[in-house]
Amino acid sequence: MKICITSQGNTLDSQADPRFGRCPYFIIIDPDTMEFEAINNASAGSTGGAGIQSGQLISEKGAKVVLTGNVGPNAFQTLNAAKIEIITGISGSVKDVIKKYKNGELKPIGKATVDSHFGMKGAQ
Repeated sequence: MKICITSQGNTLDSQADPRFGRCPYFIIIDPDTMEFEAINNASAGSTGGAGIQSGQLISEKGAKVVLTGNVGPNAFQTLNAAKIEIITGISGSVKDVIKKYKNGELKPIGKATVDSHFGMKGAQ
């Protein structure tokens, strides 16, 4: 099973990013094998629709779970429609987040955690 972690960089040592639609990178990883792909988020600088575009990309990559700091309403709706589980509130390195996920320390959410355009406000 593939999971997606929002990241500030393209390695497992990178810090997790608190934004979904506007994070610099997505790390798509198989938590069992630790094989991963780092994807540059082309939607990060878009003027609108970043959450929807990012959600579609993650769905196309086959991820079943998204781990991020926050998720806005458009991204939540897109991910939810694709039946992708959403877990928010992550922090630390990508490796730390994966460890917490594998240990069952992270729980899914049932609604958006921030308002639209949260990532455009320079949130870090």
